[in-house]
Amino acid sequence: MAYAGHQFGHFNPQLGDGRAILLGEVISPDGARFDLQLKGSGVTFYSRGGDGRAALGPVLREYVVSEAMKKLNVPTTRALAVVTTGEEVVRERMLPGGIITRVASSFVRVGTFQFFSAKGDEKAVQKLADHVIERNYPAAREAKNPYVAFLTAAVGRQAALIAQWMHLGFIHGVMNTDNMSIAGETIDYGPCAFMDIYAHDQVFSSIDREGRYAYSNQPSIGLWNLTRLAETLLPLLAETSDAAIEVAKDILETYIERYQNDWLAGMQAKCGLFARSDTTSEDDKALIEELLNTMAANNADFTLTFFYLSQLSTKASGQDSDIQDLFDHPEQLESWLVKWRKRLSKETPGDAERQQRMQAVNPVYIPRNHQIEAAIRAAEDNDDFSVFHELHEVLQNPYVEQKGKTRYSLPPEPDEVVQQTFCGT
Repeated sequence: MAYAGHQFGHFNPQLGDGRAILLGEVISPDGARFDLQLKGSGVTFYSRGGDGRAALGPVLREYVVSEAMKKLNVPTTRALAVVTTGEEVVRERMLPGGIITRVASSFVRVGTFQFFSAKGDEKAVQKLADHVIERNYPAAREAKNPYVAFLTAAVGRQAALIAQWMHLGFIHGVMNTDNMSIAGETIDYGPCAFMDIYAHDQVFSSIDREGRYAYSNQPSIGLWNLTRLAETLLPLLAETSDAAIEVAKDILETYIERYQNDWLAGMQAKCGLFARSDTTSEDDKALIEELLNTMAANNADFTLTFFYLSQLSTKASGQDSDIQDLFDHPEQLESWLVKWRKRLSKETPGDAERQQRMQAVNPVYIPRNHQIEAAIRAAEDNDDFSVFHELHEVLQNPYVEQKGKTRYSLPPEPDEVVQQTFCGT
Protein backbone atom coordinates (compact mmCIF):
# COMPACT_ATOMS: atom_id res chain seq x y z
CA MET A 1 0.00 0.00 0.00
CA ALA A 2 1.22 3.46 -0.92
CA TYR A 3 1.10 6.39 1.48
CA ALA A 4 2.92 9.62 2.24
CA GLY A 5 3.44 11.09 5.69
CA HIS A 6 4.83 13.66 8.04
CA GLN A 7 7.71 11.96 9.85
CA PHE A 8 8.62 13.93 12.96
CA GLY A 9 7.00 16.95 11.33
CA HIS A 10 8.77 16.65 7.96
CA PHE A 11 6.70 15.71 4.93
CA ASN A 12 7.70 12.82 2.68
CA PRO A 13 5.43 12.54 -0.38
CA GLN A 14 6.07 8.83 -0.90
CA LEU A 15 6.58 6.23 1.78
CA GLY A 16 4.42 3.10 1.58
CA ASP A 17 4.61 -0.35 3.14
CA GLY A 18 8.30 -1.23 3.02
CA ARG A 19 7.89 -4.63 4.65
CA ALA A 20 4.15 -5.29 4.76
CA ILE A 21 1.87 -6.91 2.19
CA LEU A 22 -1.91 -6.60 2.19
CA LEU A 23 -3.20 -10.11 1.47
CA GLY A 24 -6.86 -9.21 1.15
CA GLU A 25 -10.10 -8.98 3.01
CA VAL A 26 -11.97 -11.32 5.32
CA ILE A 27 -15.71 -10.96 5.93
CA SER A 28 -16.85 -12.18 9.34
CA PRO A 29 -20.16 -14.02 9.94
CA ASP A 30 -21.80 -10.75 11.05
CA GLY A 31 -20.71 -8.99 7.86
CA ALA A 32 -17.82 -6.95 9.31
CA ARG A 33 -14.82 -6.60 7.02
CA PHE A 34 -11.21 -7.02 8.11
CA ASP A 35 -7.95 -6.59 6.23
CA LEU A 36 -5.24 -9.22 6.57
CA GLN A 37 -1.58 -8.26 6.28
CA LEU A 38 1.84 -9.85 6.51
CA LYS A 39 4.65 -7.79 8.03
CA GLY A 40 8.27 -8.81 7.53
CA SER A 41 7.63 -11.00 4.50
CA GLY A 42 10.15 -9.38 2.16
CA VAL A 43 10.94 -6.58 -0.26
CA THR A 44 8.07 -4.49 -1.62
CA PHE A 45 7.90 -1.68 -4.16
CA TYR A 46 8.24 0.76 -1.23
CA SER A 47 11.13 -0.87 0.65
CA ARG A 48 13.42 2.07 -0.25
CA GLY A 49 16.56 -0.06 -0.16
CA GLY A 50 15.53 -2.03 2.91
CA ASP A 51 15.28 -5.81 3.06
CA GLY A 52 11.56 -5.90 3.84
CA ARG A 53 12.24 -8.35 6.65
CA ALA A 54 11.49 -8.22 10.35
CA ALA A 55 13.50 -9.57 13.23
CA LEU A 56 11.70 -11.93 15.58
CA GLY A 57 11.91 -9.53 18.54
CA PRO A 58 9.86 -6.66 17.07
CA VAL A 59 7.12 -8.97 15.81
CA LEU A 60 6.85 -10.62 19.22
CA ARG A 61 6.60 -7.14 20.76
CA GLU A 62 3.77 -6.20 18.40
CA TYR A 63 1.98 -9.46 19.12
CA VAL A 64 2.19 -9.07 22.91
CA VAL A 65 1.31 -5.38 23.03
CA SER A 66 -1.48 -5.32 20.44
CA GLU A 67 -3.21 -8.34 21.99
CA ALA A 68 -2.79 -6.80 25.46
CA MET A 69 -4.36 -3.58 24.18
CA LYS A 70 -7.38 -5.55 23.01
CA LYS A 71 -7.85 -6.99 26.48
CA LEU A 72 -7.41 -3.50 27.95
CA ASN A 73 -10.39 -2.47 25.78
CA VAL A 74 -8.40 -0.12 23.55
CA PRO A 75 -9.18 -0.05 19.79
CA THR A 76 -6.26 -1.74 18.04
CA THR A 77 -5.04 -3.80 15.15
CA ARG A 78 -4.85 -7.47 16.12
CA ALA A 79 -2.10 -10.07 15.89
CA LEU A 80 -3.29 -13.30 14.29
CA ALA A 81 0.01 -15.17 14.22
CA VAL A 82 3.78 -14.95 14.42
CA VAL A 83 6.05 -17.39 12.63
CA THR A 84 9.79 -17.76 12.51
CA THR A 85 11.30 -17.74 9.01
CA GLY A 86 14.38 -19.84 9.59
CA GLU A 87 16.45 -17.02 8.10
CA GLU A 88 18.61 -14.40 9.76
CA VAL A 89 18.14 -10.68 9.17
CA VAL A 90 20.88 -8.09 9.35
CA ARG A 91 20.38 -5.36 11.92
CA GLU A 92 22.98 -4.14 14.42
CA ARG A 93 23.75 -7.86 14.55
CA MET A 94 22.41 -11.00 12.91
CA LEU A 95 18.95 -11.81 14.31
CA PRO A 96 16.40 -14.56 13.68
CA GLY A 97 13.66 -13.49 11.29
CA GLY A 98 9.94 -13.43 11.97
CA ILE A 99 6.69 -12.57 10.20
CA ILE A 100 3.56 -11.29 11.91
CA THR A 101 0.11 -11.69 10.41
CA ARG A 102 -2.04 -8.83 11.59
CA VAL A 103 -5.68 -7.91 11.19
CA ALA A 104 -7.37 -4.49 11.16
CA SER A 105 -10.67 -2.94 10.22
CA SER A 106 -8.51 -0.82 7.91
CA PHE A 107 -4.84 -0.26 7.12
CA VAL A 108 -5.64 3.11 5.51
CA ARG A 109 -3.77 5.90 7.25
CA VAL A 110 -3.84 9.68 7.32
CA GLY A 111 -0.75 9.37 5.13
CA THR A 112 -2.78 7.47 2.51
CA PHE A 113 -4.91 10.56 1.98
CA GLN A 114 -1.78 12.72 1.94
CA PHE A 115 -0.27 10.57 -0.81
CA PHE A 116 -3.01 11.46 -3.30
CA SER A 117 -3.50 15.01 -2.05
CA ALA A 118 0.20 15.79 -2.55
CA LYS A 119 -0.19 14.75 -6.18
CA GLY A 120 -3.16 17.07 -6.58
CA ASP A 121 -5.34 14.07 -7.42
CA GLU A 122 -8.66 15.21 -5.93
CA LYS A 123 -10.60 12.42 -7.64
CA ALA A 124 -8.42 9.81 -5.96
CA VAL A 125 -8.86 11.52 -2.57
CA GLN A 126 -12.63 11.42 -3.06
CA LYS A 127 -12.53 7.78 -4.13
CA LEU A 128 -10.46 6.89 -1.06
CA ALA A 129 -12.81 8.86 1.19
CA ASP A 130 -15.82 7.04 -0.32
CA HIS A 131 -14.12 3.70 0.36
CA VAL A 132 -13.34 4.61 3.98
CA ILE A 133 -16.87 5.90 4.58
CA GLU A 134 -18.40 2.74 3.13
CA ARG A 135 -16.04 0.53 5.07
CA ASN A 136 -15.48 2.29 8.42
CA TYR A 137 -17.97 5.16 8.75
CA PRO A 138 -21.22 3.94 7.16
CA ALA A 139 -23.35 6.33 9.23
CA ALA A 140 -21.71 9.24 7.39
CA ARG A 141 -23.40 8.15 4.16
CA GLU A 142 -26.72 9.54 5.38
CA ALA A 143 -25.36 13.01 6.17
CA LYS A 144 -25.98 16.07 4.01
CA ASN A 145 -22.23 16.13 3.31
CA PRO A 146 -20.77 12.66 4.01
CA TYR A 147 -17.21 14.00 3.99
CA VAL A 148 -17.95 16.51 6.74
CA ALA A 149 -19.57 13.72 8.76
CA PHE A 150 -16.59 11.45 8.12
CA LEU A 151 -14.04 14.02 9.31
CA THR A 152 -16.17 14.80 12.38
CA ALA A 153 -16.39 11.13 13.31
CA ALA A 154 -12.67 10.53 12.67
CA VAL A 155 -11.81 13.43 14.98
CA GLY A 156 -14.01 11.95 17.70
CA ARG A 157 -12.51 8.47 17.39
CA GLN A 158 -8.95 9.75 17.56
CA ALA A 159 -9.66 11.94 20.60
CA ALA A 160 -11.20 8.97 22.40
CA LEU A 161 -8.32 6.67 21.44
CA ILE A 162 -5.57 8.97 22.67
CA ALA A 163 -7.46 9.58 25.92
CA GLN A 164 -7.40 5.81 26.47
CA TRP A 165 -3.65 5.73 25.83
CA MET A 166 -3.18 8.41 28.46
CA HIS A 167 -5.33 6.52 30.98
CA LEU A 168 -2.99 3.54 30.71
CA GLY A 169 0.38 5.30 30.55
CA PHE A 170 0.90 4.13 26.96
CA ILE A 171 3.38 5.91 24.69
CA HIS A 172 3.08 5.14 20.99
CA GLY A 173 6.52 6.47 20.17
CA VAL A 174 6.14 7.29 16.46
CA MET A 175 2.94 9.26 15.89
CA ASN A 176 3.79 10.17 12.32
CA THR A 177 0.79 10.72 10.04
CA ASP A 178 1.63 7.48 8.23
CA ASN A 179 1.28 5.66 11.57
CA MET A 180 -2.21 6.99 12.32
CA SER A 181 -5.07 4.69 11.37
CA ILE A 182 -8.05 6.34 9.71
CA ALA A 183 -10.26 3.87 11.58
CA GLY A 184 -9.23 5.15 15.02
CA GLU A 185 -7.29 2.02 15.97
CA THR A 186 -3.83 1.83 17.52
CA ILE A 187 -1.50 0.75 14.74
CA ASP A 188 2.23 0.15 14.15
CA TYR A 189 3.63 -1.02 17.46
CA GLY A 190 7.25 -0.09 16.92
CA PRO A 191 9.09 1.63 19.77
CA CYS A 192 5.91 1.78 21.85
CA ALA A 193 5.98 1.32 25.62
CA PHE A 194 3.94 1.48 28.80
CA MET A 195 5.66 3.66 31.36
CA ASP A 196 6.68 2.29 34.74
CA ILE A 197 7.62 5.33 36.83
CA TYR A 198 5.29 8.18 35.95
CA ALA A 199 6.82 11.15 34.14
CA HIS A 200 4.84 13.78 32.22
CA ASP A 201 7.35 13.93 29.37
CA GLN A 202 8.40 10.27 29.24
CA VAL A 203 10.00 9.17 25.96
CA PHE A 204 11.20 5.65 25.13
CA SER A 205 11.67 5.70 21.36
CA SER A 206 15.32 5.82 20.38
CA ILE A 207 14.52 7.88 17.28
CA ASP A 208 12.44 10.52 19.11
CA ARG A 209 15.46 12.58 20.07
CA GLU A 210 13.55 15.85 20.57
CA GLY A 211 10.66 14.32 22.50
CA ARG A 212 8.07 15.27 19.87
CA TYR A 213 5.99 12.20 20.71
CA ALA A 214 6.47 12.25 24.50
CA TYR A 215 3.61 11.03 26.68
CA SER A 216 2.29 14.52 27.44
CA ASN A 217 2.50 15.60 23.78
CA GLN A 218 0.31 12.81 22.40
CA PRO A 219 -3.02 14.70 22.62
CA SER A 220 -1.69 17.75 20.76
CA ILE A 221 0.02 15.56 18.15
CA GLY A 222 -3.31 13.83 17.56
CA LEU A 223 -4.85 17.18 16.69
CA TRP A 224 -1.86 18.10 14.50
CA ASN A 225 -2.26 14.87 12.54
CA LEU A 226 -6.01 15.36 12.15
CA THR A 227 -5.33 18.84 10.81
CA ARG A 228 -3.20 17.25 8.09
CA LEU A 229 -6.12 14.91 7.30
CA ALA A 230 -8.52 17.86 7.11
CA GLU A 231 -6.20 19.60 4.65
CA THR A 232 -6.51 16.69 2.23
CA LEU A 233 -10.32 16.75 2.46
CA LEU A 234 -10.80 20.50 1.90
CA PRO A 235 -12.02 20.14 -1.71
CA LEU A 236 -14.80 17.85 -0.44
CA LEU A 237 -15.99 19.89 2.55
CA ALA A 238 -17.51 22.92 0.80
CA GLU A 239 -17.82 24.58 -2.60
CA THR A 240 -15.21 27.28 -1.95
CA SER A 241 -11.83 26.97 -0.26
CA ASP A 242 -12.64 29.69 2.29
CA ALA A 243 -15.85 27.95 3.29
CA ALA A 244 -14.08 24.57 3.44
CA ILE A 245 -11.40 25.98 5.75
CA GLU A 246 -14.05 27.30 8.13
CA VAL A 247 -15.84 23.92 8.13
CA ALA A 248 -12.56 22.14 8.87
CA LYS A 249 -11.64 24.56 11.65
CA ASP A 250 -15.02 24.11 13.32
CA ILE A 251 -14.64 20.33 13.23
CA LEU A 252 -11.06 20.36 14.50
CA GLU A 253 -12.05 22.61 17.39
CA THR A 254 -14.33 19.84 18.66
CA TYR A 255 -11.26 17.65 19.20
CA ILE A 256 -10.05 19.61 22.23
CA GLU A 257 -13.36 19.42 24.07
CA ARG A 258 -13.91 15.77 23.13
CA TYR A 259 -10.42 14.78 24.28
CA GLN A 260 -10.64 16.72 27.54
CA ASN A 261 -14.05 15.24 28.34
CA ASP A 262 -12.93 11.69 27.56
CA TRP A 263 -9.67 12.09 29.48
CA LEU A 264 -11.39 13.52 32.56
CA ALA A 265 -14.18 10.91 32.57
CA GLY A 266 -11.63 8.11 32.32
CA MET A 267 -9.42 9.54 35.05
CA GLN A 268 -12.42 10.12 37.31
CA ALA A 269 -13.33 6.45 36.88
CA LYS A 270 -9.75 5.41 37.70
CA CYS A 271 -9.98 7.44 40.91
CA GLY A 272 -13.46 6.23 41.84
CA LEU A 273 -15.12 9.60 41.28
CA PHE A 274 -18.42 8.58 39.76
CA ALA A 275 -20.77 11.25 41.20
CA ARG A 276 -20.21 14.00 38.66
CA SER A 277 -21.59 17.43 37.91
CA ASP A 278 -20.38 20.65 36.36
CA THR A 279 -19.30 21.87 39.78
CA THR A 280 -17.31 18.73 40.62
CA SER A 281 -15.55 18.43 37.25
CA GLU A 282 -13.07 21.25 37.75
CA ASP A 283 -12.38 20.17 41.34
CA ASP A 284 -11.91 16.58 40.19
CA LYS A 285 -9.54 17.67 37.44
CA ALA A 286 -7.44 19.62 39.95
CA LEU A 287 -7.41 16.64 42.33
CA ILE A 288 -6.33 14.24 39.56
CA GLU A 289 -3.61 16.58 38.32
CA GLU A 290 -2.32 16.96 41.87
CA LEU A 291 -2.04 13.17 42.12
CA LEU A 292 -0.15 12.97 38.82
CA ASN A 293 2.24 15.73 39.91
CA THR A 294 2.82 13.97 43.23
CA MET A 295 3.50 10.71 41.39
CA ALA A 296 5.99 12.44 39.09
CA ALA A 297 7.80 14.07 42.02
CA ASN A 298 8.04 10.77 43.90
CA ASN A 299 9.00 8.26 41.19
CA ALA A 300 5.75 6.37 41.68
CA ASP A 301 4.77 3.51 39.37
CA PHE A 302 1.86 4.61 37.17
CA THR A 303 -0.06 1.34 36.92
CA LEU A 304 0.40 0.19 40.52
CA THR A 305 -0.54 3.59 41.96
CA PHE A 306 -4.00 3.38 40.45
CA PHE A 307 -4.37 -0.34 41.12
CA TYR A 308 -3.55 0.07 44.81
CA LEU A 309 -5.78 3.15 44.96
CA SER A 310 -8.65 0.94 43.78
CA GLN A 311 -8.17 -1.26 46.86
CA LEU A 312 -8.37 1.49 49.46
CA SER A 313 -11.40 2.15 51.65
CA THR A 314 -12.92 5.49 52.55
CA LYS A 315 -11.13 5.35 55.90
CA ALA A 316 -7.35 5.21 56.33
CA SER A 317 -6.10 1.73 57.20
CA GLY A 318 -3.03 -0.47 57.13
CA GLN A 319 -3.81 -1.20 53.49
CA ASP A 320 -2.57 2.30 52.67
CA SER A 321 0.99 1.02 53.05
CA ASP A 322 0.96 -0.68 49.63
CA ILE A 323 0.42 2.56 47.75
CA GLN A 324 2.57 4.58 50.16
CA ASP A 325 5.55 2.32 49.48
CA LEU A 326 5.50 3.42 45.83
CA PHE A 327 6.32 7.03 46.76
CA ASP A 328 9.72 8.45 47.75
CA HIS A 329 7.98 10.75 50.24
CA PRO A 330 4.79 9.00 51.40
CA GLU A 331 3.70 12.01 53.41
CA GLN A 332 3.08 13.88 50.17
CA LEU A 333 0.68 11.17 49.09
CA GLU A 334 -0.95 11.20 52.53
CA SER A 335 -2.05 14.81 52.15
CA TRP A 336 -3.60 13.93 48.79
CA LEU A 337 -5.38 10.87 50.18
CA VAL A 338 -7.08 13.07 52.78
CA LYS A 339 -8.54 15.23 49.98
CA TRP A 340 -9.46 12.16 47.94
CA ARG A 341 -11.33 10.54 50.80
CA LYS A 342 -13.18 13.78 51.46
CA ARG A 343 -14.27 13.78 47.80
CA LEU A 344 -15.39 10.13 48.12
CA SER A 345 -17.91 11.24 50.75
CA LYS A 346 -20.02 12.53 47.82
CA GLU A 347 -20.18 9.05 46.31
CA THR A 348 -23.26 6.91 46.90
CA PRO A 349 -21.79 3.43 46.27
CA GLY A 350 -20.23 1.66 49.22
CA ASP A 351 -16.55 0.74 49.31
CA ALA A 352 -17.05 -2.70 47.76
CA GLU A 353 -18.99 -1.44 44.72
CA ARG A 354 -16.68 1.53 44.19
CA GLN A 355 -13.58 -0.68 44.42
CA GLN A 356 -15.07 -3.12 41.94
CA ARG A 357 -15.80 -0.34 39.46
CA MET A 358 -12.31 1.12 39.89
CA GLN A 359 -10.63 -2.25 39.42
CA ALA A 360 -12.55 -2.68 36.15
CA VAL A 361 -10.55 0.22 34.67
CA ASN A 362 -7.25 -0.04 36.59
CA PRO A 363 -5.24 -3.03 35.36
CA VAL A 364 -2.86 -4.92 37.58
CA TYR A 365 -0.96 -6.30 34.57
CA ILE A 366 0.37 -4.36 31.58
CA PRO A 367 3.01 -5.42 29.05
CA ARG A 368 5.96 -3.98 30.92
CA ASN A 369 9.09 -3.25 28.92
CA HIS A 370 11.41 -5.47 30.93
CA GLN A 371 9.05 -8.43 30.66
CA ILE A 372 8.72 -8.01 26.91
CA GLU A 373 12.50 -7.79 26.68
CA ALA A 374 12.87 -11.00 28.70
CA ALA A 375 10.47 -12.77 26.33
CA ILE A 376 12.36 -11.49 23.29
CA ARG A 377 15.76 -12.47 24.68
CA ALA A 378 14.58 -16.00 25.50
CA ALA A 379 13.11 -16.42 22.01
CA GLU A 380 15.92 -14.83 20.00
CA ASP A 381 18.87 -16.12 22.02
CA ASN A 382 17.66 -19.53 23.16
CA ASP A 383 14.74 -20.42 20.87
CA ASP A 384 12.62 -20.53 24.05
CA PHE A 385 9.06 -19.26 23.59
CA SER A 386 7.78 -20.29 27.01
CA VAL A 387 8.50 -16.84 28.47
CA PHE A 388 6.52 -15.21 25.66
CA HIS A 389 3.58 -17.59 26.05
CA GLU A 390 3.32 -17.14 29.81
CA LEU A 391 3.47 -13.34 29.54
CA HIS A 392 0.84 -13.36 26.80
CA GLU A 393 -1.40 -15.63 28.88
CA VAL A 394 -1.24 -13.34 31.93
CA LEU A 395 -2.08 -10.30 29.80
CA GLN A 396 -5.27 -11.97 28.57
CA ASN A 397 -6.89 -11.08 31.91
CA PRO A 398 -5.25 -7.80 32.95
CA TYR A 399 -7.81 -6.57 35.47
CA VAL A 400 -7.82 -9.57 37.81
CA GLU A 401 -5.02 -10.69 40.14
CA GLN A 402 -3.85 -14.15 39.12
CA LYS A 403 -2.47 -16.67 41.59
CA GLY A 404 1.28 -17.07 41.37
CA LYS A 405 1.66 -14.22 38.83
CA THR A 406 2.66 -11.38 41.16
CA ARG A 407 5.97 -10.82 39.37
CA TYR A 408 4.10 -9.73 36.25
CA SER A 409 2.57 -6.81 38.15
CA LEU A 410 5.87 -5.52 39.52
CA PRO A 411 8.00 -2.73 38.08
CA PRO A 412 11.53 -3.59 36.96
CA GLU A 413 14.49 -3.90 39.28
CA PRO A 414 17.18 -1.24 38.63
CA ASP A 415 19.16 -3.60 36.39
CA GLU A 416 16.02 -4.49 34.40
CA VAL A 417 14.93 -0.97 33.46
CA VAL A 418 14.50 -0.48 29.71
CA GLN A 419 15.60 3.05 28.87
CA GLN A 420 14.96 2.95 25.12
CA THR A 421 12.81 1.05 22.65
CA PHE A 422 13.48 0.56 18.94
CA CYS A 423 11.37 0.44 15.80
CA GLY A 424 12.81 -2.81 14.46
CA THR A 425 13.80 -1.56 11.01
